Amino acid sequence: MSEGINEKPELSEAAAQSRASVLRSRAESYIALSRHDAAIADLTESIALVPDNARAWRLRGESHRIIERYEAALSDFDEALRLEPDSGYALGSRGQAYASLGRFEEAMADFEHALTLSPESLWILEAKADTLADLGRLDEALEEHAKIIALNEELAYSWLARGELYQRMHLYTEAIDDYTRALEVEPEYVRAFSRRGEALRMIDRYDEALSDLNRAIDLDPDNDRALGSRGAVLSEMGDNEGAVKDLDRAIELDEDYIWAYRVRGEVLQEMERHEEAVADFTRALDLEFGGS
Repeated sequence: MSEGINEKPELSEAAAQSRASVLRSRAESYIALSRHDAAIADLTESIALVPDNARAWRLRGESHRIIERYEAALSDFDEALRLEPDSGYALGSRGQAYASLGRFEEAMADFEHALTLSPESLWILEAKADTLADLGRLDEALEEHAKIIALNEELAYSWLARGELYQRMHLYTEAIDDYTRALEVEPEYVRAFSRRGEALRMIDRYDEALSDLNRAIDLDPDNDRALGSRGAVLSEMGDNEGAVKDLDRAIELDEDYIWAYRVRGEVLQEMERHEEAVADFTRALDLEFGGS
């Protein structure tokens, strides 16, 4: 018996091209299903069969980026761009990978190049705005958000994203206005209710904050952020038992929720449950700084 009898026969060039094409297509469905390891496996085989297909490199880079393998993603995007230098998609995605690694200036260069190719690409504009905010260039970030909203005022997320930036800048009234616009577009937008509730809490409008957070939790009972925020509101309104119940649930949903530990610690301290308060403050310190 020949040693190579169980080996797969070598494919002709036409067959290799055909198989690689189907693998790329299947990988796109895997990506849509968030099955990124399966997508990477298909794309790796596709690249082995047809190494000069820019789409395969770009898709694999995107899967690597989504599952936070940023260096692998950069390598793939570099190859995609070598094959197809004016791919706005690859440039925008590589910019996102750079931003995730804290390489903000390189990210900005990619976003700027991508926007010369696709000046009305909303996701690239949003990525650029996020990077500008990370660089502390908040007024420029707001300008990008204004461009995004001007392109399509009927996208709830665009209003919410600018609202979150306003909130980051402690401009709570402006944030509330944007969250309200988001809810006009999408009346059951959980994140907008949650974020507006938090902004209302920050300016001591507790009854309105509670109403928004109640609605967010009605729509999504396991929303840990809304539960944490409602716990803080209930504490401000004098309901410490209700606050602890919400904060317990928020921490049960996310054991690394630093802010919830801090708030629950303060509530427990007010209730003179000091041993439990110490445990919460210690956990918060461990999570945020790596030691108490």
